[in-house]
Amino acid sequence: MTHQPDPYIGQWISVDDETGKEKSEISLYVEGGKLYGRIDALLLPEDQSKMCDACKGSEKGKPIVGLVIVQDLIKEGENWADGTILDPANGKRYSCNISLKDDGTLDVRGYLGFSLLGRSQVWRPKN
Repeated sequence: MTHQPDPYIGQWISVDDETGKEKSEISLYVEGGKLYGRIDALLLPEDQSKMCDACKGSEKGKPIVGLVIVQDLIKEGENWADGTILDPANGKRYSCNISLKDDGTLDVRGYLGFSLLGRSQVWRPKN
């Protein structure tokens, strides 16, 4: 049996769920058996060189490029779940689940409390 590479690992483009614009380039990677995601680039001119001013703790005031926004997701079947995602716009960290859709995009769900009470973003593979 050959080991299939995890389809989640690699570079993704986040698409704003409100404007439909491509916002950032994110690398997803596994470390210690958990999934993480780092912002590699901000794609909108107005976002260039932005800092995470609303962030708390060690992330406060850091450049958004380079921030690890997806943390500690655990593999559950075909999906990754039970981790967190940081929204640099408001500095809040949300519970996060990520699932691969049939069209090859990722459904990235951030929520507080229950998954029904949250919002999803589509991330498409970087070509």
